[in-house]
Amino acid sequence: MKGTAILTVLLNLWITSHALNCKVVSGRLKQIDAGNGQVFGVNMRNQIYTLYGRGWKHVPGSLQHVSVGPAGVWGVNSENNIYKLVRGDWAIVPGLLKQTDAGGTLFAVGVNMVDDVYCLNGDDTMGYKPGDPARWVKIPGKLKYYSCGPYSCWGVNDQDSIFIMKGVRPTACGGSMNWESVPGLLSMIEVSTDGQVYGVNSQGNIYYREGISPCNPAGTEWKQVSYSKKVRHVSYDLGHLWIIGTDNTVTDCVV
Repeated sequence: MKGTAILTVLLNLWITSHALNCKVVSGRLKQIDAGNGQVFGVNMRNQIYTLYGRGWKHVPGSLQHVSVGPAGVWGVNSENNIYKLVRGDWAIVPGLLKQTDAGGTLFAVGVNMVDDVYCLNGDDTMGYKPGDPARWVKIPGKLKYYSCGPYSCWGVNDQDSIFIMKGVRPTACGGSMNWESVPGLLSMIEVSTDGQVYGVNSQGNIYYREGISPCNPAGTEWKQVSYSKKVRHVSYDLGHLWIIGTDNTVTDCVV
């Protein structure tokens, strides 16, 4: 009976884990973002890099957080200034944010220094040119981290509580304007270009959301990803889970 019980536990762990095939990538980063087939990241000195072939290519500029997706390449620097990559140059965008995300369908989002939540509708996001105004839409609630996909946005607050905003679209980046609570605790969360949701908790463990679809954007449950090291940041795109360890090592895992 004891052996049967152990076998049952092992089977349950295998069923609820997410198998990974991983390789370490040279270089060290503190934050990474993957979307639309591209990968960008920043290191501890706020230097910017993009994956080019099998190696990292340095991108001029200085950012503390960078994001790439259908909305283009966006970032914020250490003074919370907002930038968009326009024809190879960083164009400053009016406003102040500490974190931004370009994963929404043609719209950008972010949170500021006091956790206020904002998004920029598709026309303003995609058509932005240097010197244009930025008509940020203020969304109710407080979040410390905010990420969007094709049909929903997700965020976590300063208590690590998780929320989803449904009904988002390019012309209505605020969606329903009503945050729905999702059970669980995460310190950061990322939504991929295809709507998959991954996150990291305060203990450095990785989770993904099972059962997400256009008909059920909230999914069904959290499942822990089996990974041996502690993690600070993740991003997922096109079957690859990019992992930043607490030691800033970069790992590319095929899911």
